[in-house]
Amino acid sequence: MKFLDLAKVYIRSGGGGAGCVSFRREKFIEFGGPDGGDGGKGGSVYVEAVEGLNTLIDFRYQQHFFAKSGQHGMGSQRTGKDGDDIVLKVPVGTEIIEEDEETVIADLTEVGQRILLAKGGNGGWGNLRFKSSTNRSPSKANPGQEGVERTIWLRLKLIADAGLLGMPNAGKSTFLATVSNARPKIADYPFTTLVPNLGVVGVDGREFVMADIPGLIEGASEGRGLGDQFLGHVERCSVLLHLVDGTSETVVEDWQTIVGELEAYSEALFDKPRVTVLNKIDALDEETLAERKAELEEAVGGKVYLMSSVAKKNVDTVLRALWAQIVEDRGGNGDDEDGSWQP
Repeated sequence: MKFLDLAKVYIRSGGGGAGCVSFRREKFIEFGGPDGGDGGKGGSVYVEAVEGLNTLIDFRYQQHFFAKSGQHGMGSQRTGKDGDDIVLKVPVGTEIIEEDEETVIADLTEVGQRILLAKGGNGGWGNLRFKSSTNRSPSKANPGQEGVERTIWLRLKLIADAGLLGMPNAGKSTFLATVSNARPKIADYPFTTLVPNLGVVGVDGREFVMADIPGLIEGASEGRGLGDQFLGHVERCSVLLHLVDGTSETVVEDWQTIVGELEAYSEALFDKPRVTVLNKIDALDEETLAERKAELEEAVGGKVYLMSSVAKKNVDTVLRALWAQIVEDRGGNGDDEDGSWQP
């Protein structure tokens, strides 16, 4: 299934049916009273977060969603049928945004959340409603209320506990494949990953969700490369795992590039807890490893973990560091007997 995280959608609710002008006509009753029925209500347009979806690809092939209008009222006091509602089913984590692409209407973060996007028009009154003591035979009826038409954007931000960051070819996909059942594309060239990948990661009986996004390059926050399209997918994460390629001769510059792009993209993203890891240590000799670790720790101003995804060295140590940050962000202690975190 192809991945799509942004879609423009055109919606319109149904108009209400018109009220009916009708008079009772039966044998031996020449001048019966008014009996025009009301028009039916127009269908509304809703959006609902559902399980089992992780892409907005369905909205690439259908962008227009128009609810049915209500049926007109009829004689013999018969009310018109209401128009059917339309429900747009989207993945959990979808934001509903106005046409200006800035104003957030709703953020659907839980299964079953449903938001009314366009309310159907009310049906018009039939002439029976206008009967009074002074007007026994009204010939007036209301037209139905018009539906609402609007354009919205759907933007998916994957819901994950931890997000993977790094330069292209830093080993993010290899790490995700090592620690989970996810099978992202892995190759020895930059920008192998073209879409975000999710994997369920387990350590010490605990499980959490990790997101791997395409590698960032300088200028990603301004739209260079693929980073600008996908940085939003790690905005919801509790912690960021920043992988630095240990085989690079410019580990500090690589680290600074990513941190700079985070700050330029969003202050909230920049302020998130980060676990910094020097990856691919199996390809380095001890002297080079010690030198690059010292350089990186000085730049980071804190602890730098050493890891090799291929050799599976220190992988659990890194996962435990991530889990500790996730538990802290959730406000729990992570010590439940069944090994799962509960709020």
